Amino acid sequence: MTHSDPTDQPFLELRGIHKRFGGVHALRGVDLTLRAGEAYHLLGENGCGKSTVIKIMSGAHAPSEGEIILDGRRHSELSPIMALEAGIETVYQDLSLLPNLTVAENVALGEQLVAGHGRLLRWLDRARLSETAKKALREVGLEPTRALLGTRVSDLPLAIRQRVAIARAIAQDARLVIMDEPTTSLTRHEVETLIEVVGRLRAQNVAVLFVTHKLEECYRIGGQAIVFRDGLCVAQGPIAGYSRAELSELMTGREIEARRYREGHPGTAELMRLDNLGSGDGFHGVTATLHEGEILGITGLSDSGRNELALALAGHREITDGRIEMDGAPVRINTPAQSIALGIGYVPEDRLGEGLFIEKSILDNEVPLILDRILGPMGTVSRTKARAAARTISEDMKLNTTDVDLPVGALSGGNQQRVLIGRWLSIAPRVLVLHGPTVGVDVGSKDTIYRTIQDMAERGIGLVIVSDDLPELLQNCDRILVMNGGRVVAETAGDTASEDDIYRAMLASPAEAAE
Repeated sequence: MTHSDPTDQPFLELRGIHKRFGGVHALRGVDLTLRAGEAYHLLGENGCGKSTVIKIMSGAHAPSEGEIILDGRRHSELSPIMALEAGIETVYQDLSLLPNLTVAENVALGEQLVAGHGRLLRWLDRARLSETAKKALREVGLEPTRALLGTRVSDLPLAIRQRVAIARAIAQDARLVIMDEPTTSLTRHEVETLIEVVGRLRAQNVAVLFVTHKLEECYRIGGQAIVFRDGLCVAQGPIAGYSRAELSELMTGREIEARRYREGHPGTAELMRLDNLGSGDGFHGVTATLHEGEILGITGLSDSGRNELALALAGHREITDGRIEMDGAPVRINTPAQSIALGIGYVPEDRLGEGLFIEKSILDNEVPLILDRILGPMGTVSRTKARAAARTISEDMKLNTTDVDLPVGALSGGNQQRVLIGRWLSIAPRVLVLHGPTVGVDVGSKDTIYRTIQDMAERGIGLVIVSDDLPELLQNCDRILVMNGGRVVAETAGDTASEDDIYRAMLASPAEAAE
């Protein structure tokens, strides 16, 4: 693998960068140096300044103070087009794809936009568009069929959208690729493909900057760790020189023990039973139980049926076969309203697109399910009661703010997730389905959410965690079901299972899985 000589001129330097948003001092004198052909891992809790610094690099924000040195030239700020022309490509956490355009258009339009210095010609070069998109999609392990190229991005599952966004970033002659949480919706197999992509980019002398919370992937890739806390760069050096515990403590300022969170035990009363449940071609023949106070994990590859099962339990997908029982009696779940009426809550995988009213306040996000409890004498919502309810939920979820009028979009990913979980806890659910409960969440917030999950189980709530984060399942669950080909192919105890055993069941062929 060819890398640049460390004595060569850096590709990008930040010197004394400050950024203020009103009274918030987001960055406090950041110095960074990025060299061609190196991998960097930008680590830190949500809200520590990571997103702000990558937006300064990509031209989305201008620094309040400091300078940017790009290829030896000094700038007070970069514009988005300047950054793109210099070869700085960014995949943001929200993906920033255009949902009404096709995959090919999303991947390859940037090339023609840069060629036009920020303006598109009246007529697009469709042949060039297609060729650029095909090449980039192959790089991320997607077969560029005519059907995929012509599919609107809004019609794709989240995991495929994530890979399309990465393909867009590498579609041009990039010199620095910034990836903000690039593996949040990728399976372990897809992560392996991405690691290969990173290796190829580095071999081509491209720098790669990851913003991530997944330390195991950082160690696999290697390179430099850059640790932020409270708007400051508190450490930088070869990632192999830091233990997980050291990195966690640098990020949070406190020691976080890597351990199994689950200490309690489920009750004996059966809350829910799935009997030979099926949903078209999504999943079939699923039989499982959930007891009071039990934490049940469900995992599998993205096409295993796990996602469809989560949606069916929440009333977002039609159940075509089998039946569901609650407390021993058959029930119908064909709509979200029916699911909620049975006391089943659902925290979706895509909190920004499917869960939160992102421009509304914390208050407006926390109380929609309890409007009947916060009505005033005239039958309208009492803001006093709503505010009191929102404050109680916020305190219970340990939000890092007491201002319930703050827009939820201004919160870190971890706090946003706590708002969403708090919304469902407001109805005192009997069953709570958590679909990817810590996707895009920092190590400190993960710790808080895991403790909340354990508290819910101790209160008798039955929890279903649908996730491909195997350490998360092993740390929190009583039992883990593995899905493959639309069926449950393995069941294991959470305290004795190994990642390797679970992963083998996830990857087995249908014939092997059936044995």
